[in-house]
Amino acid sequence: MRPLQISAETAILLSKKLNVPLEQIMHMPQHILMKKLMELDNQEPQTETEGK
Repeated sequence: MRPLQISAETAILLSKKLNVPLEQIMHMPQHILMKKLMELDNQEPQTETEGK
């Protein structure tokens, strides 16, 4: 499997947001990465409304 076609800046940002090592982000299958991003997106609005 080839690495994801994303920039280094994007990979670093994703690594920090998902709390996953950078190497794992680069070799993660695209469909799994998309699933994790959707889960992260679903969690963010909940934390924003809890603080208000």
